Amino acid sequence: MALVVQKFGGSSVADAASLHRVARRVVETREAGHDVAVVVSAMGDTTDELLDLTQHITKNPTARELDMLLTAGERISMALLAMAIHELDHAAVSFTGAQAGLRTTDDFGAARILEVNPARIVETLKSGAVAIVAGFQGWSDDDDVTTLGRGGSDTTAVALAAALDADVCEIHTDVDGLFSADPRVVSHAQQLPVLTSEEALELCAHGAKILHLRSVEFARRHGVPLHVRSSFGAGYGTWVTDDPAQIPADHPRTPQPQSALSQRPSAPGNTREEPVEEPVISGIAHSHDQSKVTVVGVPDVPGTAAAIFAVITGAVSTVDMIGQTHTAADTGLIDFSFALPVDDGRRAIAALEGAKDRLGFAGITYTDEVGKVSVVGVGMRSSPEVPAQLFEALAQAGITVHLISTSEIRLSAVVDDSQVEEATRVLHEAFGLDSDVEAVVHAGTGR
Repeated sequence: MALVVQKFGGSSVADAASLHRVARRVVETREAGHDVAVVVSAMGDTTDELLDLTQHITKNPTARELDMLLTAGERISMALLAMAIHELDHAAVSFTGAQAGLRTTDDFGAARILEVNPARIVETLKSGAVAIVAGFQGWSDDDDVTTLGRGGSDTTAVALAAALDADVCEIHTDVDGLFSADPRVVSHAQQLPVLTSEEALELCAHGAKILHLRSVEFARRHGVPLHVRSSFGAGYGTWVTDDPAQIPADHPRTPQPQSALSQRPSAPGNTREEPVEEPVISGIAHSHDQSKVTVVGVPDVPGTAAAIFAVITGAVSTVDMIGQTHTAADTGLIDFSFALPVDDGRRAIAALEGAKDRLGFAGITYTDEVGKVSVVGVGMRSSPEVPAQLFEALAQAGITVHLISTSEIRLSAVVDDSQVEEATRVLHEAFGLDSDVEAVVHAGTGR
């Protein structure tokens, strides 16, 4: 008997019929002899509808009251799912985040989990009942309701799984697992049977929407195996783990050590072969939420770049890519460009404008009509053919690269926003990731 934490996203509990389907899935797991704790998101577009309703009341809601409002969606889901399980003659008890013991910081809208004390959940499981927890929420030391940010139900599930020492945390969504690209953009994206946590982190950080980034970080830190699978079918899904022993023996694919890259398994429908020590490309991620800021006419003297980035460090959460160009041979001036999320871009401009006289630059240009496409896979740092292949494929498609950055397992490029999805398809094909079968999307959100 195993202890299983199952998380169901908004599209999986979108209406009464969906809730009944989820209830049957939960009961099937329970009848297989497992203890089951469930984390649910708000039904369908409930959170967006509550945000829209808020705008009819006030343009500037207080953060505390907004969190109080938005957590209502998950409370509705948890209670209705408990009722649906009762209808199947199984016991179930629902809990808010606070009742489940999720204590957080007091950062309304973006709280972080400090600890999980799942005493009531443990008691419920020992009684033989299913414990159902509202995702996305917790409570602060001031006894205020808090939310974890969009996608936070994934993090709730992983945190609960870690606290319960669960055997697996299942993330049920509206696709059959993690894919080599967004199947809504690349119709022949291949399902990935196994990913390391590092690969999953890079894909999620750079646009893949199936898993919340913080949930993958939490799972990696606490050794929680993730099993991403469809709530609409019984496919094999995708395992995210760094420990092969955590993957069931009957899983159709198992991970291989990086020294045997040619043996890395591929999903059904993908027939490509990979020579030993070639880079293994896991997938292509893309994001539209990008901007490019260029600081124009910066004096080319030591310490200038450090001064610029010292100014924006306190204003932004991340700077993704950095580029430097000389404006002319004899001017002694350079331009600094960097890519970052749109909201961060606007904050960076405000911070830089306030320090313009001190920094001595000529001006700032800004655009949010750019996006990002990222190639993720092991063995890329020592493989110059990967960027060569990326540049060649994009050039042949008439797609201009504005900025580029690399990590040990990722290569990202900033391109025009109107070309992001085409760039994703071009690179997916160029790196041999296209499957022979079309990917199935059961609903519309990817979560």
